[in-house]
Amino acid sequence: MAVTGNGTGAASGIGPLAGVRVVELAGIGPGPFAAMLLADLGADVVRVDRPGGGGLAVDPAHDVTNRGKRSVLLDLKSADGPARVLDLVERADVLIEGFRPGVAERLGVGPADCHARNPRLVYGRMTGWGQEGPLAHTAGHDIAYIAVTGALGMIGNPGEPPAVPANLVGDYAGGSLYLVIGVLAALQHARATGTGQVVDAAIVDGTAHLTAMIHGMMAAGGWQDRRGANLLDGGCPFYGTYETSDGGYMAVGALEQQFYDTFTELLGIADRAPARKDLARWGELREAVAARFRTRTREEWTAVFEGSDACVAPVLSLREAPGHPHLAARGTFTDVGGTVQPAPAPRFSATPAAVTGGPALPGAHTESVAADWDVPALLPKEA
Repeated sequence: MAVTGNGTGAASGIGPLAGVRVVELAGIGPGPFAAMLLADLGADVVRVDRPGGGGLAVDPAHDVTNRGKRSVLLDLKSADGPARVLDLVERADVLIEGFRPGVAERLGVGPADCHARNPRLVYGRMTGWGQEGPLAHTAGHDIAYIAVTGALGMIGNPGEPPAVPANLVGDYAGGSLYLVIGVLAALQHARATGTGQVVDAAIVDGTAHLTAMIHGMMAAGGWQDRRGANLLDGGCPFYGTYETSDGGYMAVGALEQQFYDTFTELLGIADRAPARKDLARWGELREAVAARFRTRTREEWTAVFEGSDACVAPVLSLREAPGHPHLAARGTFTDVGGTVQPAPAPRFSATPAAVTGGPALPGAHTESVAADWDVPALLPKEA
C-alpha cells in the first residue's frame, strides 16, 4: 500500500477513533509516538509545534511519528500562545504533553488551566520518572528508566554488559503504549461521566509493569535473577540466536516438545542431540546446535525451516524486514511518500485504520485547523 502527501488537511474520519480530537504539545520520543498511534487509529491530531523546531535532528518530512497529523505553530512563551492552545483544548477530547513536571503549569497550559476550559478533557502526561518521586524533576532517557526497573539487567549475555534494546522497551513499550492505554481508558470514563482526568504515564511504571510475568516466575522459583540463565533470556539452547556460515543469524524458539522435535529433525541433529530437559547438558546442546547452523547460510537455513512448526526464523535487518514474504503478504509495512514504514496496528474488522498522510510539516495546517476546529485566532493577524 502506498500513500502520498504530508499531513494533507482535515481529519480523515477513518478508523475506530474517528471524531476524537487530540492536541499534542510537541516533544520528542514517546509522546509523538503515542499521538501517532492515535492518528493511525483515526483521531484528528493537531500537533502544536514551536517556532524554530526543537525536536530530533531529523528532516520533518521523514519524521514518521508525525504522520497523519496536522501542525500549527505556536510559541507557548509568547503573550497569546497559551490562550491559543486553550482555544484548541476547549474543542478537544485529549491533550498530550511530555514536559518535565510543572513546566506546563508555568506555561499556563497545565491540567487546571485546561480543565477550567474543558472539564471533559483527558490530559495525558508522558514522562520518564513520573509526576512525583525523588527523581521526577531530573533529566533522563530510556536507558536509565529501564535500568532501574530491572528490565535492562535481564537483557544480554552473562559476563557481558547488558545489551541495549534501542529505545523500544522503555520509550515505546513502557511509555507510549501505556499512555495510549491510559488515554483511551480515561476517554471512556469521560464519555460516561462527563468528567476528564489526568493520566500520569511514567516510563518507569510501564516498564516495570511489563516484567509482571517474570516477577511471578521468580517468586515461584522458575527464574534466576541474572542474565542468560533462564528459559526466555538466551540461557536456553533452544530459545536464542545462532550464527550461520555467511555471518547471518537464525532465531530459534522451539520451547514445546513437539516443536523441538521438528527443530532438531530439520536441523539434522535429532539422533545426537542431548536430552533437552537435562540442564547439565545445555552447554553441550548449544554447541551442537551452533555447529550445525554454521554449516549453511542464513538463506539456506531459512529454506529448510520455511513453513514448518520448528519455530525458527531468519534475523532480518530493518531494511530487509518489509521484504519478508509473510509481512509483504499482510501489508505489515507501507510506503508513505517514498518512506517505507510500519503500517498501522492492530487491525479492525469494522473500522480499519489507515495512514492518511505523511509527516506533518511544522505549521503547515494552520488554516485548515482554524477552520475545522473553529479557532480563527490561530490565523495571522492582518497588517
